[in-house]
Amino acid sequence: MRRLATIAELEMFRQELAGKAKGKKIISITDGTDGRTRGSQEVVKAFVEAIKKAGLESVAQVKSTGCHGFCEMEPEVLILPEAICYVGVKAGDAAEIVEETIAHGNIVERLVYRDPETGVPCPYEGDIPFYRYQERVILGNGRYIDMRSLEDYITIGGYRALSKVLGDMTPETVLAEVKRANLRGRGGGGFPTALKWESTRNAAGDEKYVIVNADEGDPGAYMDRSLLEGNPHSILEGLIIGAYAIGSHQGYVYVRQEYPLAVENLNIAIEQAREYGLIGANILGSGFSFEVKVHRGAGAFVSGESTALIAAIEGTVGEPRPSYTYPSEKGLWDKPTALNNVETWANVVAIIDKGADWYAGIGTAENRGTKIFTLVGKVNNTGLVEVPMGTTLRDIVYKIGGGIPQDKKFKAVQTGGPSGGCIPEQYLDLPVDFDELSKVGSMMGSGGLIVMDEDTCMVDIARYFTRFLSEESCGKCVPCREGLRQMQYILNRITKGRGHMGDLETLEELGAFMKNASLCALGTTAANPVLTTLRHFPDEYEAHIVGNSCPAFVCKELISYYIDADKCQACMICLKVCPVEAISGGKNEVHVIDQEICNRCGTCYEVCPEKFSAVKRVSGVLPGSARNDDGVLQRGK
Repeated sequence: MRRLATIAELEMFRQELAGKAKGKKIISITDGTDGRTRGSQEVVKAFVEAIKKAGLESVAQVKSTGCHGFCEMEPEVLILPEAICYVGVKAGDAAEIVEETIAHGNIVERLVYRDPETGVPCPYEGDIPFYRYQERVILGNGRYIDMRSLEDYITIGGYRALSKVLGDMTPETVLAEVKRANLRGRGGGGFPTALKWESTRNAAGDEKYVIVNADEGDPGAYMDRSLLEGNPHSILEGLIIGAYAIGSHQGYVYVRQEYPLAVENLNIAIEQAREYGLIGANILGSGFSFEVKVHRGAGAFVSGESTALIAAIEGTVGEPRPSYTYPSEKGLWDKPTALNNVETWANVVAIIDKGADWYAGIGTAENRGTKIFTLVGKVNNTGLVEVPMGTTLRDIVYKIGGGIPQDKKFKAVQTGGPSGGCIPEQYLDLPVDFDELSKVGSMMGSGGLIVMDEDTCMVDIARYFTRFLSEESCGKCVPCREGLRQMQYILNRITKGRGHMGDLETLEELGAFMKNASLCALGTTAANPVLTTLRHFPDEYEAHIVGNSCPAFVCKELISYYIDADKCQACMICLKVCPVEAISGGKNEVHVIDQEICNRCGTCYEVCPEKFSAVKRVSGVLPGSARNDDGVLQRGK
């Protein structure tokens, strides 16, 4: 390590590093949390040994990188600069790749991605549809950086934006550049970043704070985790630039307890930056000083709300506070505080490095730049997706995501996490940005996209997210606490066939009450899954209530199984596997399901040989069924 005392020393060091790296191939191996669940650490070790054994240390360098995006294909090995891409690589493949590709320039075809529709091999990263239609402004650099190497980050231009700021720009010109780029906060609200910074800078008092919100609690979301694991210095650089613009000398990174690798890599990055003189006193001889600390969250979803997060850093319970002033005026320890999420701080670096005009050329007029999403659910290609703002849902789901598995019908996509809305097929051509999503009752949120197909019950989806939010609510305010409990109670009844049409009006009223009266953003948006499914899928609610049926065959209380006597071959397969012994019969004897014993697990339906298809399932009321005085469905035999 060497301390860099001036901007000139940093630039000289960058040239030094670039000279050492010139002409070398990079073997970039995805070794983040996703990769490690599939053995990536062994793959990295195997490549290091194979390179050493082949005597190719001067030719190629192995880098342990964060996720490149196509998570389900990890461990992924990318050979740069050619961008030859191998997927699902195992430790035993390392020697062959080194021998064929690194030593002789050949492609190992058995390890490349193949287009599932055509079977055509895609040897280069740009050939793979998942990557071809993205624009990876923020994620792209991670391919070139070893997760724990400050030198790698400096080599590709890291801390160049900071040099520019400290050497050539005043705090006012930094603010002006971010404002001209029209950067909107990527944490969900889409508030203009420069206005937040400007408010913090102009607030009374000399002591100010900057905070990175890395409390990523949405189910299925891991954008922030991947950035912190794979390229932590990009967040630190953005944070230092923001602190300079605001006049802050102390920053905090609030990270989820459940992100151990992200925390580990972030702490390493902070220590490296401090040793090199990029954090601490008199950074690069500029006279500007800045320190940063990591605060680990305790796992509460609601702590992602700004006042709750601030309370947690202060050492009190991480729950929302009544707020009559913005954190930019009265935040951490009642001092002016600028709080932005991980992705926002990373965007700052790109804006300063390449200029506001360049940045404004990406996206739409009111929504500049790119957005990172986690694409999950009923879609062929899952992973991290970065696209220009304004890209349509259809392009994300079908071009990048590869469509719906088994050619099933698309039903909906939920955007914005558990408090987001469910958007139906008719809006697939909707541009994805802060403003357009809100028009259909949803929101951008932090960037989760959950795709649903024809086998998804929208009433059950609303019930699931309402339950999640009810459990995660701090319970401090009545509208959120009791509103969610009542919504959950009503939805549970509907999914069990005990609902009434009046319940739908009650759900609407509860949603409006929660939106208008809740203390924080969790409560004001918590009704979105219910309200959007009511709005876009009223027929499914009616089917559950009036028809006592679940069209998607999800709600167990509304599904029945019976055996067609004309097709039953008395093979006894279903009888043997039934976990509750609800099936009677014997050899040469038609089997029968006792509806009073049956727990509707569906095992008999799954194991019945397709050539017989004797076990049938129906959603609705079997002949002979009726309701008792309490409205409970009594099933016929």
